[in-house]
Amino acid sequence: MENIELIVLGTTKVGENAVVVHTLSKEYGRRGFMVRPGKKAGMALFLPLNILEADVVENPKSQLWSLRGMVLKDGLAGIRGNVHKNTMSLFLSEVLFRTLHDGENEDGLFEWCVGQILALNVMEADFANFHIRFLLELAGAMGFRPTFDDIAPFAQEHLKELKPFLSAGFSESMLLPLSGASRNDLCESLLQYLSYHTESAIQVKSLAVLRELYR
Repeated sequence: MENIELIVLGTTKVGENAVVVHTLSKEYGRRGFMVRPGKKAGMALFLPLNILEADVVENPKSQLWSLRGMVLKDGLAGIRGNVHKNTMSLFLSEVLFRTLHDGENEDGLFEWCVGQILALNVMEADFANFHIRFLLELAGAMGFRPTFDDIAPFAQEHLKELKPFLSAGFSESMLLPLSGASRNDLCESLLQYLSYHTESAIQVKSLAVLRELYR
């Protein structure tokens, strides 16, 4: 039994009383664990991007191990109490789930994700560009840092809006002026870029919800 920290990426219901919790951890990369939610905490522990501490229980008869003794490391009140950031957390967790392959574990990726979650949690204003910056930095965290020439075929007519993000620091990029439509277009372009480099079709269902948020 090993005690580790995990980021919740999503859940899949299994039967009446169990779920598979899809997680990202330093030790196992992206991996699903079987959990039987207790009646007291229920599914509240498994909201997108929650950071948990839990014991991993190996199953010698199956690759699907389980989690016990789960504790919420941070309630992320700054995210849960804001509809815009909460919607963004749903999108970001799904991007990670669909971008990372099972067992994939880039060095430093977990720590980077924790830093991103905590940064979004404490931001009080000017976070509308956060998911754009997140997608760009995710590419770097996965080992293929985007350059102007590399990303141009995907950005196409939106390259003018995207170019400043490639050179701006974090604080500066949060203040770059963009319309809601431009944010949505850049998001689509960056997902195509990630799909190409990960050789997988990244279909993010929560993108439609995010699109409504930034109409």
